[in-house]
Amino acid sequence: MLDRIRQLLGIDLNRVSHTERLVSTLGAFAGILSVVFFSTYFVPDEGAFMVVASMGASAVLLFAVPHGALSQPWALVGGHLSSAVVGVACTTLVPNPYLAAPLAVGLAVGAMHYLRCIHPPGGATALTAVVGGAGITGLGFSYIVAPVLINVLAILAMAIVFNYFFAWRRYPAYLARRRAVTPADAAGDGSDVLAREDFVYALSEIDSIIDVTESDLLAIYDLVMRAREGGQFDADKLKLGHYYSNGKYGDLWSVRHIVDWAEDTGSGDRRLIYKTVAGADRRSSGVESIAGFARWAKYEVVRDEDNWRRVQA
Repeated sequence: MLDRIRQLLGIDLNRVSHTERLVSTLGAFAGILSVVFFSTYFVPDEGAFMVVASMGASAVLLFAVPHGALSQPWALVGGHLSSAVVGVACTTLVPNPYLAAPLAVGLAVGAMHYLRCIHPPGGATALTAVVGGAGITGLGFSYIVAPVLINVLAILAMAIVFNYFFAWRRYPAYLARRRAVTPADAAGDGSDVLAREDFVYALSEIDSIIDVTESDLLAIYDLVMRAREGGQFDADKLKLGHYYSNGKYGDLWSVRHIVDWAEDTGSGDRRLIYKTVAGADRRSSGVESIAGFARWAKYEVVRDEDNWRRVQA
């Protein structure tokens, strides 16, 4: 029940290290520090911090999700600039702010779609052009250059420089230090090859923006294929008190805990007692032959914070 609620709410349990979280925090601080400086220099009073509001959202993407599709340079630059143009145009042409505000955000989303630069904070940039007060509306179309373009370039430069010191999170994502992966490499003998066109087709079938790049999909595919190597779990490596997963997906996934060895029935087929602690048939228990349990088990797992993590051999 709790797992279904988590899925419904979209709570992500992907494991991220404390180091990565700290780096994201420091990066966002550095990015916004540069934006605040330029905002207060070019825009007086409280108007500066209205602009910073949209850049704060960009900082979350650039420093917490630097490899995401919505975080890349064209999404950042194109998203903010196109939204700024739309926002100023709506302010100029539509005198009623109650109509201009939603119109600016709606048209900004459409513009980003067609320009292939979806960047969620762009909606805030368009909205600020309408409701940002006299300090913003008085700038007219110069709002696009100062402060929007200047702030975009400031946070972009900071993202490139800051992330350069952490090899696992280069920015832009194209510069990430990872081996060039192809589906053929992942499949090894080529018997289970997924071509680039397969990924492109799958994404087109979803018909919605997904914050993942093609290179990320290939990297994930490579890791999955490597994890599949090794075949059946070795029955001799099953240990009392340890946890094992069947490695399946969705509703079929489950984790079992070996709680005891069953009494020898004299048949020579050793048996064990297990309890299902996660996934399908949770809270159930049973008795299984060691050979049968080994056929069911894909690999050993451990509980790590809020998620189950595979134990590397």
